[in-house]
Amino acid sequence: MKFILRWLIGAFAFLGAAYIVPGIEIESFYIALIVAFVWGVISSFIKPIVHIFALPITILTLGLFSFVINGLLFWLMSTFVKGFVVEGFWVAVLGAVVVSILGWIGRAIFIPKDDK
Repeated sequence: MKFILRWLIGAFAFLGAAYIVPGIEIESFYIALIVAFVWGVISSFIKPIVHIFALPITILTLGLFSFVINGLLFWLMSTFVKGFVVEGFWVAVLGAVVVSILGWIGRAIFIPKDDK
């Protein structure tokens, strides 16, 4: 159940980013669901590997290079998901930040914390 809820929150976060950030377009909610799923796969498998290889420059920039990595992966995702358009690198960086913030807010509101 949590997986489906996280997936829906991610899809709405991408729709929110398309609404907030000029230069990001999503054709439909169905495309937003696909984009959220692909972003989850990229975040789970590809992003950690890229972060490990970029660790020296991330340390030198005090973590700011993470924004560049997220923006590049966001932009990369737009190249192979039809119906999801990102018009440039800085738009992708801003879009990745907005998706992260909206996803964080959505998870804080709709997914209860487990008491451990």
